[in-house]
Amino acid sequence: MAMTLRLEPEDERTLALLAEAQGVSKQEATVRAIREAAARRLREDKVRQLSGAARARYADLLDRLGQ
Repeated sequence: MAMTLRLEPEDERTLALLAEAQGVSKQEATVRAIREAAARRLREDKVRQLSGAARARYADLLDRLGQ
């Protein structure tokens, strides 16, 4: 599916530098950045979820260690 991406001049320059550094087109650099951001967000959400579960599971122990 085609999509038009409007960038501010500074973002355009940043994208061009990123694409050049990766040795890919600006389109490919954009797709990679989107995928990397999504993967990072999913990992962060998973860590947050697991951390919350561990805190709930070990709440008594954590309270005793904090005393």
